Amino acid sequence: MKVAVIGAGYVGLTTALSLAYVGHEVVGVDLDTDRVARLNRGELPFYEPHAKEMLALVRERLHFTARYEEAIPQAEVIFIAVGTPSLPDGTPDLSQVRSAAQAIGRHLGEGFTVVVNKSTVPVGSGNYVEALVRRAFREAHGGEPDGRLAVASNPEFLREGQALHDSLYPDRVVVGAEDRRAIEVLRELYEPILEQSFAPPPFLPRPERMGAVPFLTTDLVSAELIKYGANAFLALKISFINELARLAEKVGADIREVARGVGLDHRIGPRFLQAGLGWGGSCFPKDTAALLAMGREYGLSLPITEAAREVNFSQRNLIVDKLLAELKTLKGKTIILLGLAFKPHTDDLRESPALALAELLLERGAFVRAHDPVALPRARQEVTLPLEYAETPEEAFQGADAVVLATDWPEYRTWHWERLRGLLRTPLVVDGRNFLDGKALSAVGYRYVGVGIPALGILSKVEV
Repeated sequence: MKVAVIGAGYVGLTTALSLAYVGHEVVGVDLDTDRVARLNRGELPFYEPHAKEMLALVRERLHFTARYEEAIPQAEVIFIAVGTPSLPDGTPDLSQVRSAAQAIGRHLGEGFTVVVNKSTVPVGSGNYVEALVRRAFREAHGGEPDGRLAVASNPEFLREGQALHDSLYPDRVVVGAEDRRAIEVLRELYEPILEQSFAPPPFLPRPERMGAVPFLTTDLVSAELIKYGANAFLALKISFINELARLAEKVGADIREVARGVGLDHRIGPRFLQAGLGWGGSCFPKDTAALLAMGREYGLSLPITEAAREVNFSQRNLIVDKLLAELKTLKGKTIILLGLAFKPHTDDLRESPALALAELLLERGAFVRAHDPVALPRARQEVTLPLEYAETPEEAFQGADAVVLATDWPEYRTWHWERLRGLLRTPLVVDGRNFLDGKALSAVGYRYVGVGIPALGILSKVEV
């Protein structure tokens, strides 16, 4: 099928790559001409595992343009995958969605076209998009596009850092539409993924016991709310275990064992029960804020979602309190932050817990030195905080007073911690993700402090 994807960000590019890989002809549209040129040269505008290899594989079926007229008229399916950042009151900014819908209306082709909302948008946005497309069509062509247009919602459930895996091997595909033809077209579009009939790429093998993918069809509004409900529930699980971790510290329990015991209940499951610095990124903060804003629009309070946000954002202060308890003051201290991206395997800094923590430390008079295996180039361009950047472990540790692990990159487990200890003024590790081997670190002379777990080792000065 011929597909157009508007927006070449994380969601749009991943959608374009995966659909091209399973055999469709795809045109990606982005108004950033520099990004378009880079993508057509095979260069990625951000870090996502395996995306560059996938782009090389699908070059014959995927190209990019900044011109709507090169993509829209021929497309049988058009995905809107543009950004919807939060406004100050928490509602999503739909200006990019509006511009995309109007452009679709101006350039709509002669055949039947399904316009798909892939962006995370408030409930009712499907009707809004259809109205915008129809208005723009009337202004450009006169008359109505009757019989040539249907709008659907197809929310994404991608994890940055595993986006291609989640696109090719999803838990489910959700489609909401009022027009039966739209559902039939999207069922055909996704058939290779639903049936798992495609040959897996060599760098992304099919998971063991992977069967047919559920295809859930519903109305537009329900599909839109499914996206918000899924993200809010995952955010709730993380905030719940973080709240329980605070109690674990008081009573002397180990939150890792508590989470393991709770997660073995098949009704609950173990995923998203990792205590730590809390969630960030482009989805959970924005989507929970949007859910609260939608509730206010209808005169409803959503206290559980609101509490999840409150617990999450206070986790940063918890790490500051742990540092103060060990160091007594942060003024003039040099604190190492290991990890700047909001999660491993991405360079995305949006709503990063590490950056929120850095700001709190700077307010307390500390100097903050940051390391990240991937995100340092982006941080140097985008972050306005006065951070020091370290390219190597040795640069990071030299003369510092404490190490805070903020992002659980696998590389940090393999560092030569025993050798690095001698570079520190104070061998203190505050593990904001309960990720490192605390027993091993304490055995080589570190004071190890986690979240909701017993601290290990004794804090002592290092002769430097």
